[in-house]
Amino acid sequence: MGGEQRGLAVTLCRDPRRFAELREEWDGLHRRCAASTPFQSHAWLHSWWLSYGGNRRLRVVLARRDGRLIGAAPLMLAHRPMPLLVPMGGGISDFFDVLVDDEDAKNAVVALERGLDRAARHAVIDLREVRPGAAVEQLYDMWAGPRCRLTDSTCMELPAEPIEDLVKRMSTSRAQRVRAKLRKIDALKIEDRVVAEHEVPDAVGRLLRLHELQWQGRGVNVEHLKPRFAQHLVRATRRMVRDGEAAVTEFRLDGEVVAAKMTLHSGHLTGGYLYGAHPALRDKKVDVATMLLRHDAHLATSTGRSVLSLLRGSESYKSHWRPETVTNQRLLLSRRDLEPLLRLRESQVTARDWAAATVNGRFPVVREWRERLNSLRADGTRR
Repeated sequence: MGGEQRGLAVTLCRDPRRFAELREEWDGLHRRCAASTPFQSHAWLHSWWLSYGGNRRLRVVLARRDGRLIGAAPLMLAHRPMPLLVPMGGGISDFFDVLVDDEDAKNAVVALERGLDRAARHAVIDLREVRPGAAVEQLYDMWAGPRCRLTDSTCMELPAEPIEDLVKRMSTSRAQRVRAKLRKIDALKIEDRVVAEHEVPDAVGRLLRLHELQWQGRGVNVEHLKPRFAQHLVRATRRMVRDGEAAVTEFRLDGEVVAAKMTLHSGHLTGGYLYGAHPALRDKKVDVATMLLRHDAHLATSTGRSVLSLLRGSESYKSHWRPETVTNQRLLLSRRDLEPLLRLRESQVTARDWAAATVNGRFPVVREWRERLNSLRADGTRR
């Protein structure tokens, strides 16, 4: 697929080997797109494809102006539950976006819109985990065909500030408790060290073992225990550490690694991706989350970022810091002749979200019913 207008050329990359060869061009574009996140880096996406691509069909839309790469949409074709163009990166990536050269954004978006319209001749475009302010929002606004915007995962964000400033966001009593926890960590002389590139494979292995120990008996994400996930993290992180897009930090107590953390960087954002901590730290009353946040805040400020993302999830420990709640979006787009298929996909997603909310008791009436049922059970009463 190709086309030229005022020096613009749009192509569709279907060959994984060709995608691998785009590394240098892709990295340059990634750096020129301020809205990009670490999950759009070539290191992350190419490694993900090697671990998870399987029999899926690559569909990467590329936009060039006078030969220079100015836009890219990393997608793949899925056939279930209907023909869909979906993001590369899957469920282990917290954010999706297209890449747009900030210096030529208008032409890049025009070209990507044209390329996606052609690539989606028989499929609905289903873009999950779009962060507010993402470059793909410009494409969504320009889209001439049917479209739909739904909500997706909840994320939380803090300003990239030293821990001393972040503590000031809390109530006086909670801030005092956090300062006491930090003093306890310092008193134990827990040392942290960012590992070098050649140490990444062993460090990732230790991180994943600690992660499994940390969640033992509490329902760990089974994907985090699979060899393909470990292989992906090692491949991607080695490159990202080399390029300044990731850091793996180990925390030692009496010479032993008791915790490890993977932190990702891109543009103005730093995000804590994955960590593992030995259960012995709980016995010593170490607040692991506070220890890791202090470290990530230092990394974010020292690398000049403005946002410290706590990534997906609204766990209660995150709320203590009074972060800003940011809701990812799910964008559906299609050609005009596929609008019935888009509306079917919209109804499927909405029904699934409603069912999940019902099961989790997120609706008030459901919460009331669940609380009453639990109360009856506690009283030994049967209905």
